[in-house]
Amino acid sequence: MQRRGALFGMPGGSGSRKMAAGDIGELLVPHMPTIRVPRSGDRVYKNECAFSYDSPNSEGGLYVCMNTFLAFGREHVERHFRKTGQSVYMHLKRHVREVTIACDAVLSSKSPYRKQDPDTWENELPVSKYANNLTQLDNGVRIPPSGWKCARCDLRENLWLNLTDGSMLCGKWFFDSSGGNGHALEHYRDTGYPLAVKLGTITPDGADVYSFQEEEAVLDPHLAKHLAHFGIDMLHMHGTENGLQDNDIKPRVSEWEVIQETGTKLKPMYGPGYTGLKNLGNSCYLSSVMQAIFSIPEFQRAYVGNLPRIFDYSPLDPTQDFNTQMTKLGHGLLSGQYSKPPVKSELIEQVMKEELKPQQNGISPRMFKAFVSKSHPEFSSNRQQDAQEFFLHLVNLVERNRIGSENPSDVFRFLVEERIQCCQTRKVRYTERVDYLMQLPVAMEAATNKDELIAYELTRREAESNRRPLPELVRAKIPFSACLQAFSEPENVDDFWSSALQAKSAGVKTSRFASFPEYLVVQIKKFTFGLDWVPKKFDVSIDMPDLLDINHLRARGLQPGEEELPDISPPIVIPDDSKDRLMTQLIDPSDIDESSVMQLAEMGFPLEACRKAVYFTGNMGAEVAFNWIVVHMEEPDFAEPLTMPGYGGAASAGASVFGATGLDNQPPEETVAIITSMGFHRNQAIQALRATNSNLERALDWIFSHPEFEEDSDFVIEMENNANANIVSEAKPEGPRVKDGSGMYELFAFISHMGTSTMSGHYVCHIKKEGRWVIYNDHKVCASERPPKDLGYMYFYRRIPS
Repeated sequence: MQRRGALFGMPGGSGSRKMAAGDIGELLVPHMPTIRVPRSGDRVYKNECAFSYDSPNSEGGLYVCMNTFLAFGREHVERHFRKTGQSVYMHLKRHVREVTIACDAVLSSKSPYRKQDPDTWENELPVSKYANNLTQLDNGVRIPPSGWKCARCDLRENLWLNLTDGSMLCGKWFFDSSGGNGHALEHYRDTGYPLAVKLGTITPDGADVYSFQEEEAVLDPHLAKHLAHFGIDMLHMHGTENGLQDNDIKPRVSEWEVIQETGTKLKPMYGPGYTGLKNLGNSCYLSSVMQAIFSIPEFQRAYVGNLPRIFDYSPLDPTQDFNTQMTKLGHGLLSGQYSKPPVKSELIEQVMKEELKPQQNGISPRMFKAFVSKSHPEFSSNRQQDAQEFFLHLVNLVERNRIGSENPSDVFRFLVEERIQCCQTRKVRYTERVDYLMQLPVAMEAATNKDELIAYELTRREAESNRRPLPELVRAKIPFSACLQAFSEPENVDDFWSSALQAKSAGVKTSRFASFPEYLVVQIKKFTFGLDWVPKKFDVSIDMPDLLDINHLRARGLQPGEEELPDISPPIVIPDDSKDRLMTQLIDPSDIDESSVMQLAEMGFPLEACRKAVYFTGNMGAEVAFNWIVVHMEEPDFAEPLTMPGYGGAASAGASVFGATGLDNQPPEETVAIITSMGFHRNQAIQALRATNSNLERALDWIFSHPEFEEDSDFVIEMENNANANIVSEAKPEGPRVKDGSGMYELFAFISHMGTSTMSGHYVCHIKKEGRWVIYNDHKVCASERPPKDLGYMYFYRRIPS
């Protein structure tokens, strides 16, 4: 890779002139005070542009600022120079030479002594020095005959079994994005366990064994014994692409194969809107949601349509700005700049490697994920997450960081009318709340193949107890109409506070749409808890319609003959000592009463909201916590994780309690007054507080890092108008922002989940574009041949104009 200096602001610009070393040195002299040496803790970006997905492999290379260590592609480096005045950059450019590709292919080609079977080796390999005395842990690990998956990511191919502890991990990553994430090697570095065997290569004749310590393929003369330790009988095995199977077990078509359209020749798609996202290790939930989000025109216009202004008004560190990173991701997915058919050098490389299938690299959402998941205990981890929870998390971030008066997440907002009838007085109460998705229950009792399901379950249990081959998989077939009927059926509400009697009683609740959103997101509630509190998933097929009519679910309001309950809020009774504890010494989050949390979660409330409810009511029980939920459930951060107030983070545990920005995104007036008293303009204060979730300290930092804020008068006027509009709306509330209309919808995207729970498995997304369905499976984007619309988890519908 070529490295050279680049000096901006000089004649010739961007280091385009060829100069002698002495000339360059003389030019750098006045800029030497701005050049820094990275210190411990400095974030050095040298692989990816802050505004785009340009890298050292890109045509223009990458420019790294020698003061801030931020990296920029050729299109964006001058923007950074104009904003900061920083002139010295290191230019990184990787050149690919065709002759080098040919040489590399020769060096990496197969040995002439290798058998025709590509996964089997002759005895020219050395015997590992660790084979004779290999330590194997007695940890009870048994390897199943199929269904393998890397223990640290979603990959199900190129998996290696560590022969010491039985860990299944993916192999190394190759230049063409094939291979794996290198987790097997990472595991060796963590543990020192030296030998691993490649799953899928095990036959009675042997298998591929690799020694990490010896850094080469080796022979293990005791392989049969070492495999038997983990329950694998190699004498009865044969190699398969996806797993080990007994010779007499009939392969079963699983949801993994159906959803990913395995076995179908899929044509790769290239161009604008057909860019994939690389899997960072269990990041498929994020990729699927973002592909669906940026297929919606309102999000395209809000971010990509405003790209110049968003980038020009980004903070000095654009990697830490939500709108900048959303715009960067949207442009990367929609521009087509990173989704082009292989060029000549790439085709030569594939031919040399005997890979005739076109490779798609996609873009890496690493910078985006790092920002949107920071301070979130789950999304910041490398564990698999729930796509529905991430969708709501993203909506919350969009709400907090909206651009002026434009808020693209409004297309999902709708009002739900809840009618509760007291069983004692027969009086009713109508309330409205804001929601962003429709949760559709799975009506298992309406399965059309009950007899087949019962027979399958009996056969499966018998086969497992007698260690016989399992029967063919049978999936429950549920009519969509039954699920829609279950959604509208009355629900019993225990311990309902009857305001008329000021006493506990039971009630019946029904929910209907008070408004219909422009885009309707439907979540199939496939996940539940077993009697042992272990998460499980309903294996169901639902005939989701392409055209959806929910006009019959329109709310009707108070009906003739109904008598309303008095409009009195449910009382929240908290003893004085608990109140004091809430305000001065909140309980340790580790002491939260999990039994109360689970009682609330069983009612259908988000788990994080339940934890906050129990926490902020001082472990006073599920009843008091339920009242907290009733009061706070309309807040945009209702389902956000619990964050300790007073420690610099956003007070996600209740905006109305701790002064965070409200539903209309208007910061608290007292906080605005504090900033304006320091001499700053009101519009500056409002924009800064909106950008920082009303955190005073961070808002001041934002103002100081945006000295150019007042330069664009049109932008300032717009912000002032927005601020004035919000003030007017405070004086005269106009209700939540909704885009009501017809209840007729057309399906345009769906996200599918494979696996047994939201904590594991894999997500893919199907989107209908230009009249045909397209499958987005991480970095691979192909024309879909058989879109599995009946196996989806989240469905995206757009309103049909009436």
